[in-house]
Amino acid sequence: MSALAVYVPRDSVVHRLPAGVKLVLLAVAAAGTLSLGRAWQVAVALAVVALLYGVARIPVRTAVDQVRPLVWFLGALGAFQLVVVGWERAVVVLGGMLALIMLAALVSLTTRTTAIVDVVVRALQPLRRVGVDPERVGLLVALGIRSVAVIIELARDVRQAQLARGVGSSPLAFVVPLVVRTLRHADRLAEALVARGVDD
Repeated sequence: MSALAVYVPRDSVVHRLPAGVKLVLLAVAAAGTLSLGRAWQVAVALAVVALLYGVARIPVRTAVDQVRPLVWFLGALGAFQLVVVGWERAVVVLGGMLALIMLAALVSLTTRTTAIVDVVVRALQPLRRVGVDPERVGLLVALGIRSVAVIIELARDVRQAQLARGVGSSPLAFVVPLVVRTLRHADRLAEALVARGVDD
């Protein structure tokens, strides 16, 4: 199983924080990244994130696994920013995004999915009177969190099969089977939900 955003049990201050507090702090941090304007500010933000991972006692390998699937995307984004707006703005945009991704991953790594879902369900209770089903939204959140790790694992399997067949680095040979496997997984998940009467 992929180590991406999978809960890592530890006895740390970060783990003991209530899920609701973590989600609020994550939202505040997301707003804070918009105010980053200099490279040194990004360096401080990344240092704080690294410190939080250390306090949570998350292994370095697990931390690296959180961004490894996004290396190509972040690299392309950084190159584009470098050409268009210069090196410092590229560092700010890329660093701010990296810090936010790592923080979001830290929330998942230190918080059980059930706790996150409970917070979402409780927060949406007032919207029940206007037709929102908090439990269904909570289920979607849980499935979304779970599906990220599943798709990463599917991508890893496709890549290994690609290398075993000597296909090399053909994007088409990677994307097509990944899409097919992802759709099959979605179909099986939908069938399971219908069989359990969760959805129509």
